[in-house]
Amino acid sequence: MKSILIPTSHFCFIPAPLRASLTDIRPNTKWIQNGLTVAGGNGPGSRINQLHGPCGLYVDDDQTIYVADMSNHRIVEWKCGATTGQVVAGGNGAHQLNCPYDVIIDKERDSLIISDYNNKRVVRWPRRNGTSGETIISNIGCVGLTMDENGSLYVVDYGKHEVRRYRIGDTEGMVVAGGNGQGNRLDQLSDPRYVFVDRDHSVYVSDFNNHRVMKWEEGAKQGIVVAGSQGAGNSLTQLYNPMGVVVDQLDTVYVADYANHRVMHWSKGATQGSVVVGGNGQGAQSNQLSYPMGLSFDRHGNLYVAEYNNRRVQKFNIE
Repeated sequence: MKSILIPTSHFCFIPAPLRASLTDIRPNTKWIQNGLTVAGGNGPGSRINQLHGPCGLYVDDDQTIYVADMSNHRIVEWKCGATTGQVVAGGNGAHQLNCPYDVIIDKERDSLIISDYNNKRVVRWPRRNGTSGETIISNIGCVGLTMDENGSLYVVDYGKHEVRRYRIGDTEGMVVAGGNGQGNRLDQLSDPRYVFVDRDHSVYVSDFNNHRVMKWEEGAKQGIVVAGSQGAGNSLTQLYNPMGVVVDQLDTVYVADYANHRVMHWSKGATQGSVVVGGNGQGAQSNQLSYPMGLSFDRHGNLYVAEYNNRRVQKFNIE
């Protein structure tokens, strides 16, 4: 698990949340607007230099990228600077993985944890030379997932419009966001997709059909809106089908604004967001996005975006 040193009266290591930057991101930080293709981008297909429907995304400490290559039914690893990927899970039929939606690394057990969307299960797969996975959660409409520093797993169940937390050894889980049926009340979600958990165990979830991002503090019975919720649209107060979500140390929310082909950020308490990258119309140029889904920072604060329609992962370097 990533760690950073926090100055206190007693020095201690506090793990950084998954997909967050180890580098503090200042309020005026900007990213270079022309992205670099670091995975895929060679058209649709199943060759090892191609992606087909990339969704979830995880960037390791050494800038190795793991991509849930949904339509190829596999997880692909791309080393930093590589021109081709390597299949590290699936790729041999739907019985192994069937439209995997998201992937993270469990470093304690040196394994991949995969949201196996069409098989309605969460799978643990050995990170080194694994030939098959082990089902750890069954009968769940799983999409996005993440893990906290205690090893608890958070899984979005789009069918039940909720997020559940599974402590180690727990197969039932506990609802930590939503769970009150489909709707747009503050205690409801509608087709949620991705999840982020901060150091305080607050849960941030992209509420796809409500065009908003919600924050649920630990133990809360309802959430608060931290981005969007002004209906579908492309103004700076709106989102249109939000997907991947990451939050920095200042509680700034970064969200893949899927149908607007941009990544937005919303400062804590803000009523409107700002465009981080994209927002130049749908397209395949280096300053454009086409249906962004997964988001991740690397340890240096560079931003990675998985683009479903462009079949690539773009890296936007921090200025």
